[in-house]
Amino acid sequence: MANRGPSYGLSREVQEKIEQKYDADLENKLVDWIILQCAEDIEHPPPGRAHFQQWLMDGTVLCKLINSLYPPGQEPIPKISESKMAFKQMEQISQFLKAAEIYGVRTTDIFQTVDLWEGKDMAAVQRTLMALGSVAVTKDDGCYRGEPSWFHRKAQQNRRGFSEEQLRQGQNVIGLQMGSNKGASQAGMTGYGMPRQIMPPVSGFASAAFQLQARVAHCCHLAFM
Repeated sequence: MANRGPSYGLSREVQEKIEQKYDADLENKLVDWIILQCAEDIEHPPPGRAHFQQWLMDGTVLCKLINSLYPPGQEPIPKISESKMAFKQMEQISQFLKAAEIYGVRTTDIFQTVDLWEGKDMAAVQRTLMALGSVAVTKDDGCYRGEPSWFHRKAQQNRRGFSEEQLRQGQNVIGLQMGSNKGASQAGMTGYGMPRQIMPPVSGFASAAFQLQARVAHCCHLAFM
């Protein structure tokens, strides 16, 4: 790995959890795809997370990989150097990440330069390469080399165009779906803030009899007080 001291305490626990996310089986598939995709005499690295990191950390293989996904003459990184200088290696990693994002990899799937160069999160590096392979398979532009089943195809938008006449007809349908309030009234509704009427209103003889009954009941009540 790069010049980085050992982790202690909580930082060591966090680092161990990150390292547990690394997939050794996925590593083998990614190595096979990268070598096949680049179509160059690239040496196969020994198995293991540390060797995988050393294989990619100078940015050379990554830059060759992203270039191989473009037609000849349209490569996004025209100059690739196998430099031993740290800043040059990190610069090439950054160039790959920028080119991968332009190619179609989402920002949330892009690893940080230190994740690879310092070996802090090789699982994130795997995630970026998987996302890159998925975009390449989805594009289906003839530049991808390998089995299509190695990566998942991304969902694509299915845009549909409508003429102005179709849009106007759609507005009419929506208006009909809204229904009609013809014949609606507030009959039988209680006004806001008014007490609810338990008994229905009465009139005529029935009203007079009701009032007389109420007075008799009131007088009886006073007599017994």
